[in-house]
Amino acid sequence: MPPAASSLRVPTFPFSAIVGQDEMRQALLIAAVDPVVGGVLVFGDRGTGKSTAIRALAALLPPMRAVAGCPYSCDPGSPAEACPHCASGGPRRSHKTPVPVVDLPLGATEDRVVGTLDLERALGAGVKAFEPGLLARANRGFLYIDEVNLLEDHLVDLLLDVAASGVNTVEREGLSLRHPARFVLVGSGNPEEGELRPQLLDRFGLACEVVTPRDIPTRIAVVRARDAYERDPAAFCAAQEGEEKKIRKRILLARERLPEVRVPDAALERAARLCLALGTDGLRGELTLMRTARALAALDGADAVTDEHIRRIAPASLRHRLRRNPLDESGSTARVERALAEVFA
Repeated sequence: MPPAASSLRVPTFPFSAIVGQDEMRQALLIAAVDPVVGGVLVFGDRGTGKSTAIRALAALLPPMRAVAGCPYSCDPGSPAEACPHCASGGPRRSHKTPVPVVDLPLGATEDRVVGTLDLERALGAGVKAFEPGLLARANRGFLYIDEVNLLEDHLVDLLLDVAASGVNTVEREGLSLRHPARFVLVGSGNPEEGELRPQLLDRFGLACEVVTPRDIPTRIAVVRARDAYERDPAAFCAAQEGEEKKIRKRILLARERLPEVRVPDAALERAARLCLALGTDGLRGELTLMRTARALAALDGADAVTDEHIRRIAPASLRHRLRRNPLDESGSTARVERALAEVFA
């Protein structure tokens, strides 16, 4: 008798076992604490653990409570107004379910992403029924796009609309429907394979740069951890379970603490001065910097945002919002660091 499918499932590489890449790990934890900060963009060399970290975070997150039977996993405490299932009324039983992390393949069709008419029910029963797509599955979770800079333009336009409204509107084959689609957009890619469209780039709250480690001890630690995991995934994950529980508890405590974390006027002034010094367009830079610094303070167990929180999160919050300066050949990270030195002097 063949073994059950569950026994064949290889456990995900633990988030706590990822060596180095501190900025990426910090950004993903912030997104887990406060999804309002926007998505996370991870750009860098191949083989630096981008996809591994994102999937590891998904396995780490505590389960969420959702309306039973709802294809959009609405929160039973406050079901979305746009949800056709929850709007129908009736008792709302709830259950715990894993936080969804949905992959959006580069070659996905628009029907697969937004949803379409359920042909089987339409042909068999003559009923116009909706077959939810990837955006429906990602509601209240994470939508992950590997090689996001290679995503086709029509899908980019679609994502921009949904990310702005939190609602997916489907109008096709005589079907008209709206459903909730609020998710944290996570993208990864290699900058050598092309740049991201500015409109989509601006939608990411945080942008991280990951590079291949240059010091011998870190490289050795990465190779040892990966080799131990591949030789015996179950034993490796079991050994990390204690650290995983610590991070999971840290996320839960930070979520509870977040509404109480204060953002003093002095911190807001620092954020505004920093964005002015860098010449960022609009006020999204200040908003993101404030939200991410508050989530970081919650993770640290602090009662208020400090200068240190702003300094730690400023590069990831602002590097992708800078205009190109033909007279300055410095990279965006160097420009942010230089502005930090000036503003905090």
